[in-house]
Amino acid sequence: MSATLAELRQTLNAIEGGGYRRRPALPFGIGAIDAKLAGGGLRLDGLHEVVGATPDLADDAAATLFLTGIAARAWGTVLWIVRRRDLFAPGLSQAGLATERVLYAEAADDAEVLALMEEGLRHRGLGAVIGEVKRVGLPATRRLQLAAEGGRTIALMLKRHGRSGVDPLGVPSAAVTRWRIGCAPSTPLAVEGVGRARWHAALVRQRGGESGEWQLEASDATGRCALPARLVDRPAAAAGHDSRAAA
Repeated sequence: MSATLAELRQTLNAIEGGGYRRRPALPFGIGAIDAKLAGGGLRLDGLHEVVGATPDLADDAAATLFLTGIAARAWGTVLWIVRRRDLFAPGLSQAGLATERVLYAEAADDAEVLALMEEGLRHRGLGAVIGEVKRVGLPATRRLQLAAEGGRTIALMLKRHGRSGVDPLGVPSAAVTRWRIGCAPSTPLAVEGVGRARWHAALVRQRGGESGEWQLEASDATGRCALPARLVDRPAAAAGHDSRAAA
């Protein structure tokens, strides 16, 4: 009986092939988001896509910093593969990703970005691999997902808008999650440079789970976003201001 049970367990393990085992995940630390994500966070052995809500530079920057915060909360060295030299190191640092943790590589085209990403994922010694692309097909994303499987190196793809106006997330992908990030109206203090900017974050698709949308405060120096605090005392504060003005 025990031998039969052991053989059955081996057979089931072989059938699962690791596809259903518990995978390590990187939580956001925000209950509303982590509860929505199938694994309680972003799978560390998976590919995740991020795109700006519009081609506007502000939304592109918001998507970049959202992705930066994720990489900042991963362990170890981060390989960042770019097509153009437009990253601002102090800005990345403000979102939690210290300069000494980043290894930069410049690629000539999307094909080279994808090849470098795959090489970085198979290395197994990196905390995160980030690639910036405009065009990528389903077969390429499948290769990246397979390269990430079984490891603890999170794969992050920043998909930039092209001139054609085609939605970067309109193309099928093997990514575990796909996100659309855009700027949201900020508080007056944030506009003046005090406090945190706000983003609209949309989880457009996730494998094995539902989509969702949230208003978030931008990544802080630890790489963490936050839900905006409810200004429940605003009426009282306004009344106090009016009374002082009248005096």
